[in-house]
Amino acid sequence: MDSAQKKFYHIHGLDSRSFLDFYFSDKEDMVFGEDTLKFPMMNLHYVFSTGFIRGNLLIALSHGPFIHHLYSASNIFKDIILLMFSEKCSMELRRWLGDRTGAFDWTHTKTAVEELEGKSDQTQDKELNLKASIKHIVTCNLEEENLAHPMVLPLADCVISGGLLDVVSKDEEDYMRNLEKNSNLLKIGGHLILIGVTNATYMTVGADRIHCLKYDESFVRSALSKLGFVIDYCAVQRKRNVSDLADYSHVYFIAAHKEK
Repeated sequence: MDSAQKKFYHIHGLDSRSFLDFYFSDKEDMVFGEDTLKFPMMNLHYVFSTGFIRGNLLIALSHGPFIHHLYSASNIFKDIILLMFSEKCSMELRRWLGDRTGAFDWTHTKTAVEELEGKSDQTQDKELNLKASIKHIVTCNLEEENLAHPMVLPLADCVISGGLLDVVSKDEEDYMRNLEKNSNLLKIGGHLILIGVTNATYMTVGADRIHCLKYDESFVRSALSKLGFVIDYCAVQRKRNVSDLADYSHVYFIAAHKEK
């Protein structure tokens, strides 16, 4: 498909419920569970349980209203701020946070993370713990140097960027600019966690094809190094199921600390 026919998530928006159903649900025809659910949850559990990432404030940015990647983080961080770049996604998150009618059901993910932690009999407490940690949901403007403008956020001890850079960056230079904006949210010595996909050009959401920037692992490593990050942990997994809904080849997880 010609890039002119693809939509940009942060400009055109997306159908937030279709996005969750296609990529994060427990429906039988949802083929991405190994990549979008199990892989990041397993790696997040690992990095947060080892103890080398610590602090009080975590800022999470993502290209959709998902929360499964925050369960393990809420064991460490008492304050979590969520940055969204679509009002529909912010509304979807607020619906879940407020236990409103029609909220997306994340039971399958909270059960999975409790099993990872060996606490499968406390699933309700796990969700309540996460909800108590979330202090703000902010709809942001990617064009601003301060993504949360006009709010001024305190610098975070950890930033999780989940899939966002893949769908908002037009080219490699744009990726670098957006990565730097993510970095500017972080304290010196703090950790950036990047979750993304390589060799992708699009993902399908409802009737739309959403733009993805095509790049490889070496580009991500180089980009982080140029911005003063040192990689502490990296895991890469080949796409587990064939589907023409999205054309990525691998999903990756990188945790890096900011040296300058």
